[in-house]
Amino acid sequence: MLTKRTYFIPVLVALATAAPAKANPLDAPARRFRHTIHVTVARMEAARKAEIRRERRLLYAALPAGVSMATLESIAACESGGDPTAVSSDGSYRGKYQFDFGTWESVGGSGDPAAAPESEQDYRAALLYSQSGSSPWPVCG
Repeated sequence: MLTKRTYFIPVLVALATAAPAKANPLDAPARRFRHTIHVTVARMEAARKAEIRRERRLLYAALPAGVSMATLESIAACESGGDPTAVSSDGSYRGKYQFDFGTWESVGGSGDPAAAPESEQDYRAALLYSQSGSSPWPVCG
C-alpha cells in the first residue's frame, strides 16, 4: 500500500528539490499579440457602427417638401418633450412623435418607433405631416 511513510518521503523530497517550471519565453509576446488583435477588432467594430449611424443620418436628413424642422420640433416638444425614447403611460404611443404602431407602419416604419433612431422618427413624422397635415396630432399639431 502507498500510504507507508517510506513511500511519501522520497516523493516529497523529489518535489521539493525539483527545479521550478520555467515560463515559456513566448508567453509575453503572445499575450501582447492577443491584446493587439482584441483592440484592433474593437476599433474596427466601432468604426463600422459609426459608419452605419452616419449613413442613417444622411438617409433621413432631407425632409419631405413643405415640412419644416421647426414644425416638427414644436410637435415633438408637445408630444414627448422631444424624447425619442418616450412611451405613453399605457404603451400605445411611442417615440418622439408618439406614433402608434399602425401609423408608424403606414409611413414605412418597422419595429418599435421608440427604438428607431431619432433621425428616422423625424423623417417618418415629416412624411406623415406631408400626407395628413397636423391632424395626426390633434392637441399638439
